Formats: sequence, C-alpha cells, structure tokens
Amino acid sequence: MTNWSKSDDPRFWAKWKASGAISRGVGEAYTFFDCSASYDQINKELQTIRDLVKTPSALELSLFEDVNKINRIDKRLSYIVAEARDSGMKYAIKASLNSSTNESVADEVSTILNQAYHSPLYQEGELFRGEVTYQDKGEYVFRE
Repeated sequence: MTNWSKSDDPRFWAKWKASGAISRGVGEAYTFFDCSASYDQINKELQTIRDLVKTPSALELSLFEDVNKINRIDKRLSYIVAEARDSGMKYAIKASLNSSTNESVADEVSTILNQAYHSPLYQEGELFRGEVTYQDKGEYVFRE
C-alpha cells in the first residue's frame, strides 16, 4: 500500500501557487503618478511614508523622474508608459519584493501612494493622479 496525500499531488501545489498563497519568485509592480514636489523631496519622504504604512523592509522601491526609463526595464510596458507620459505623469516607481506575488506588491505600492497623497508632498486641494500596474497571467493589469 502506498501512502498518498493531497500534498503529493502536483495539482494541489499548482492550485495554491496560482491563488497567490505561495510564491517562489519576485513580485513586481509599477506605479506612475504626478506630483508637484521635486524628485529629491519625494525620495526623502518615501522612507517616512514606508514607516507610516509599515511596508515590508525588504520591499525595494526605485523612483524615476522620467517615466520613459521604465521602458528600459520592461518593453511590454511601453503602451502604459506612453499613456502615463501623454497624460502628464512625471514620476514612476518600480517596486519589487522576493517571495511575493505581483498583486501583493501592487497592494503595497498602492498603500504607499495613498499615504503620499496625505503627506507634505501634496498641497491642500491638489489633485492626485496615479495608476498602479502589475503583471497577471502574462498581461499588465491596473490595480483597482
């Protein structure tokens, strides 16, 4: 008689991985946003914002003042970069986190953007414009 359990079935693990419950890769997300603050002001305030929203310390953030630089990272984002640029978005952030899903990284960066809007980076009544995107099943989707 052979001992057999669900955990020995590869379909069991595939289902868990597909659901995002487990991941062995690096989760990535990108955000494009507009802000009247300077690059240096944003970069300086990012650490305070991260502390306030308690992001994982291993979450890597790369701030870009030119959204076109994202095209050098992933050419598949070119249409999203073009839309961001054409709509006046000045900044982009690439976020990544080991052993995480793309969607969970998008959630983290969305939380950061939300807090950024309530920080000294935005003036009273200033309109927030920004989008978060991540890859899901080979396609880039926007976080809702």
